[in-house]
Amino acid sequence: MSSKARRTLLIVQAVIAAGALSLSALPAQAAEVGVTSSAIKLGITLPMKGSASYGYNQLPGAMKAYFDYVNANGGVNGRKITLVVKDDGYLPKQAIQNTQDLIGKDKVFAMVGALGTANNQAVADAVNLGRRGIPSLFINTGFSGFNDRKAYPTSSTLLPSYVMEAKLMSKYIKETYADKKVCLLYQDDDFGDDALVGFDKDHGNLTFTSKIAYPSLSQGVAGVPDAWVGKFKAAGCEVQIVFGVSSATLYTVLAAAKAQYAPKWILGSVGADIASINPATTPYIIGATSMSFMPSVVDPKDEYVAKFKEIHAVYNAKAKFNSWALIGMNSAFLTVQALKAAGKNLTRAGLLAVLDSDGAKLANAGLVPLNYSKTSNVGYNGYWFGKFNSTGDLVPNDTFTYTVYTTDSGTGAVEKSSYSRPSMPAKGLPN
Repeated sequence: MSSKARRTLLIVQAVIAAGALSLSALPAQAAEVGVTSSAIKLGITLPMKGSASYGYNQLPGAMKAYFDYVNANGGVNGRKITLVVKDDGYLPKQAIQNTQDLIGKDKVFAMVGALGTANNQAVADAVNLGRRGIPSLFINTGFSGFNDRKAYPTSSTLLPSYVMEAKLMSKYIKETYADKKVCLLYQDDDFGDDALVGFDKDHGNLTFTSKIAYPSLSQGVAGVPDAWVGKFKAAGCEVQIVFGVSSATLYTVLAAAKAQYAPKWILGSVGADIASINPATTPYIIGATSMSFMPSVVDPKDEYVAKFKEIHAVYNAKAKFNSWALIGMNSAFLTVQALKAAGKNLTRAGLLAVLDSDGAKLANAGLVPLNYSKTSNVGYNGYWFGKFNSTGDLVPNDTFTYTVYTTDSGTGAVEKSSYSRPSMPAKGLPN
């Protein structure tokens, strides 16, 4: 062999060896965005300040509390979770910008617990979460349109649909307050429109003496809630439904107290967080009726409430454990289970596949079933009814026994549920 040929052979052998060395140094699969060998980064956008923030701004703290607890106990398949929180003021434009930043700059693996019908619709359209395969898990809205798998292939709702809620509310009112004048305040967007479907003749078949649609965020404008209350009082309303966000409930009840307007209050589940209203100084709220798919936060015998309250006291000690804390911790609990089930080789596609195949089986605090599947983005599908006591807590009755109802977003019947939820895993940690 000539010296030139020998040199060529040596060069080729060196190149092959270097290539083999570089290939052996590569991982079996390139790491997914937002995932390292030791960490998982998640994102959430919601109103943290301003007139629409009541209640909702407690969600991230509660979620972080559960994530911190899991991190302190080994994390998820050896990875620790961080949650990046951004304030959108309940404005779709800001929610879009926040989500773009969370994905493009903060490099989050998935969105979780994002709030609002209009905001999540805007984000799905503008940021193209579905086309990009980015999960948006357990979003805090009950808009029935999110069950369109073609339009929202990577989004999953947490709340029962507003159609379901209005159907159940209609049945309750017709049975409890027959022949009373019923009036409705609702948010003027897809949130409220979904409720109107649930109340209509083909679903709940409930009629109203008076109804007002309020533009989102108008509840915080001085004098506006007073005008609502004045109209309802003049109409002789005996049963008053508030189907809006919690700040709308807050301002409406405060305006009613000034006007001495004292109907039977029926508060939608979304707007039933009354932590900002002191029942001692605003007695109108005591005895108001609302609905929940979660156990009462003061239930002394519920194992999920007890464990979440224990974790919350350590990892979010400065905040009150209330209904929003329970929802936030439950959402984080669901998230951890899904991440763990997706395996050590964590990918966005793998996470979404878990919800499709096993989402309905995930342990959770809810008193009604989850409905995730290959054909359904829907979370919970029912409620129990209760009243607010003198401390501002929603309770079913003195013995904390729940009569739970389920239904669908169509014209299906409202039925009593026989659902039995999975037990809380040992130490509150998914196995």
